[in-house]
Amino acid sequence: MHTLPLADIDALFLDAGNTLVGMDLALVCERLAAHGIAAEPADVERAEAGARPALSRLLARGRSSEDRDTFVFHIRNAIAALPSVAARGEGGDAADAELDRIAHAVAHELKDAGTRRLWSRVLPGVPEALAALHAAGVRLAVVSNSDGTIEAGMAAVGLRHYLDAVFDSRVVGYEKPDARIFTAALAQIGTKPGRTAHLGDLHAVDVVGARGAGVHGVLVDPFDDWRDDACPRTRSTAELARALLDTRGAAR
Repeated sequence: MHTLPLADIDALFLDAGNTLVGMDLALVCERLAAHGIAAEPADVERAEAGARPALSRLLARGRSSEDRDTFVFHIRNAIAALPSVAARGEGGDAADAELDRIAHAVAHELKDAGTRRLWSRVLPGVPEALAALHAAGVRLAVVSNSDGTIEAGMAAVGLRHYLDAVFDSRVVGYEKPDARIFTAALAQIGTKPGRTAHLGDLHAVDVVGARGAGVHGVLVDPFDDWRDDACPRTRSTAELARALLDTRGAAR
């Protein structure tokens, strides 16, 4: 985190998915099993994280992160990286077509479960991190691409009361990386861009979008998968919170 001016940060914007909450891994494993793919939750978690750089490259070409086809693309890449699938060593048109079929079915079944059900797993250390940041006077807001349900979702998992505001792309009318969703958040929170950081899991959406509004972009990279994107990185919200709070404490 040495490239982020931690001592200057008064406000922290946060993506929701893969930053505060993760997918319900048991639900994902259940849907995979229904289509003949055995997977452990830890394998799904690792494969999904490893598929994010490819998703970011797709989004950099202008694809919406909220399109179902985008989610199918991401799920397909994650499934292909699962140990049980990779070990088959299968190739060819027939195998590719079968993987496409399974990915399409699983992605649509997960979407149909609803955002609040799918993204209901609070990531480790998040409640403690938000509580400590809130107590230290750091302004906190969620800035997320979603379907209008993020505020209710944050309340359902017990995180909403730590947040000063929630900005959902469906509600605001602008989707990251459009800088206008960040400028709307800056205006409501009452913080300056240079004293605000935004943490999220996709470079093309979160880092590029934040930078477009003059906000410091920070990338969640739990397994060191992002090699070519020059920006501050952290393994988790909890890790960034510790670094920020330690810096604020040392400055006193």
